[in-house]
Amino acid sequence: MALNHYQPAKVIAEIGCNHMGQMDIAKELIRLARECGASVAKFQKRTPKELLTPEQYNAPHPVPYNSYGATYGEHREFLELSAAQHAELKAYCDELGIGYSTSVWDVTSAREIAALNPDFLKVPSACNNHFEMLRVLRDEFKGEVHASTGMTTREEEDALVAFFEETGQAKDRLVLYACTSGYPVPFEDVCLLEINRLRERFGDRVKDIGFSGHHLGIAIDIAAFTLGATWIERHFTKDRTWKGTDHAASLEPPGLGKMIRDLNATYKALQYKPDEILGIESVQRDKLKYRTQ
Repeated sequence: MALNHYQPAKVIAEIGCNHMGQMDIAKELIRLARECGASVAKFQKRTPKELLTPEQYNAPHPVPYNSYGATYGEHREFLELSAAQHAELKAYCDELGIGYSTSVWDVTSAREIAALNPDFLKVPSACNNHFEMLRVLRDEFKGEVHASTGMTTREEEDALVAFFEETGQAKDRLVLYACTSGYPVPFEDVCLLEINRLRERFGDRVKDIGFSGHHLGIAIDIAAFTLGATWIERHFTKDRTWKGTDHAASLEPPGLGKMIRDLNATYKALQYKPDEILGIESVQRDKLKYRTQ
């Protein structure tokens, strides 16, 4: 086998809140993600009254059409699944043979989901400077901590990595994701070369580099993997026309399945020729190669 640094891509189907607060939809999306070949089905967990100020909680949703409540707080409460429901979802993932994870947004949620002992928990871009929560993940949770770097300054990136380095855990536990926070993100704002920048700056200080995409289509993800992103995260839904903020920037099952197919094909192709002339080339060489006198 030719030497290279690539490993098969690990794909996260970011279900998030696309279950619309319904357990049957959440389980169906887990099953569909597994059928598509995803490595992980991931959700989100918030404690709205802890995360939001009273003003934010009682304000109307900025896009009323997508709201599931009279206020933004009521909207968030409607979409939340309890810790017991997350335990049920993790058990269902275990049954189907797909990884379970969740993005946690606050201290309470971090402790609740950490108690389920998933392989990793995700820190969304909005919370990668929430050091009270990060301390829970660093000091009380034993799995990996994956963190997105959307809407994040270089100084904030440095502080995040340094926080895990304080206890010697960044190299073994922290995974950084290149990300642009937008729904959806136009191609010119995806900025794939941020993968290179993160790898050059932190590659020897963290466990790995990933890519969290909010763009349309699946071509960008293949490029992200080729640039060295081991983890590929995409929002996932059954129907992009469903009510909610994230559906429009999500992949449906056919799209996720094709992306994983193409990532697997790309992984097989990313190697050097083990011999100067491959076996598949020998017949063509004998038939077509110009012969010198």
